[in-house]
Amino acid sequence: MEASVLAVEKIIGYCFRNKSLLEEALTHSSFVDAISYERLEFIGDAVLGLAISNHLFLAYPSLDPGQLSLLRSANVSTEKLARVAVRHGLHRYVRHNTPPLVDRVREFVDSVAEEDDPLIYGGLVKAPKVLADVVESVAAAVYVDVDFDLQKLWVIIRGLLEPIVTLNHLEKQPQPVTMLFEFCQKNGKKVDIKHWRNDAKTIAKVYVDGELVASASSDQKDLARLDAAKIALQKLAHVLPVNSMMLDFCAGVNGTFEIEAAKHKLHELCGMKKWPKPVYSIEKDAGPPHEKKFVCSVQIATTNGILQMSGDEKARVKDAEHSAASLMIRALQDCDYL
Repeated sequence: MEASVLAVEKIIGYCFRNKSLLEEALTHSSFVDAISYERLEFIGDAVLGLAISNHLFLAYPSLDPGQLSLLRSANVSTEKLARVAVRHGLHRYVRHNTPPLVDRVREFVDSVAEEDDPLIYGGLVKAPKVLADVVESVAAAVYVDVDFDLQKLWVIIRGLLEPIVTLNHLEKQPQPVTMLFEFCQKNGKKVDIKHWRNDAKTIAKVYVDGELVASASSDQKDLARLDAAKIALQKLAHVLPVNSMMLDFCAGVNGTFEIEAAKHKLHELCGMKKWPKPVYSIEKDAGPPHEKKFVCSVQIATTNGILQMSGDEKARVKDAEHSAASLMIRALQDCDYL
């Protein structure tokens, strides 16, 4: 455990006075031979919310409470914090005795690796809560170790949380609740989202034309609504025409037809259509080492056959794959596959 403590201290750039706090923050409840992070998680959830609230209050002096609330929720959501854990490799140092947890975390890590840009509202694989819990617990351990000084905590922990979700990020990634209402309105459907408290959780349920479509729960009302809306969108995509939603979903095109987070969006489109995952190949690799040029293609297997699309020439393989994914999405729209 000493090696794990040293590794995490290096990740967050802080040397603990009381190392046992960090040991506790890295211990899952299934590891019965030591104190788990549950108490630290309790305070970490609250203190991260307050730290982010303070930052947003100072950074956006003219923003109304509703928008501030959306920004705070996006910055402390399970999806966001789980990606923080993966980005910094914190999941490697959690001690537990739950073998299935390894597979769930690995599946999520692989999914995150496919994302071009950090996703605010999550992707195809639901974030394991344990990853967000560890980030909250580590933050709480720092908070306790600096004698409950919130300002010191923020100075230490802010780098771990970067990139902080901004208004610009929210504009680029449509909010699921907004998408749900717009999608249903275009299809002549009435949406109602109801929520209530059940002990420490808020439960949100989505009704479309009076019928229950999806439900989700969370410690926070906003997050429960978001999760329920995401589930509802995925279900409705199979039973209603999806052109309008996908056009909004794939918004963000510039003059060369580059779609924001195209690889991930194509991945989600295939998931919604129950098609296999897209397969990318390098079609061209030319030029000297300092001036490499790449062209990539993407192939997807639909119910009507295999489709393939090549992208534009780019200096990086990642950008070439992104170009191929962008053009594939446009082709799918033009050919009425969506």
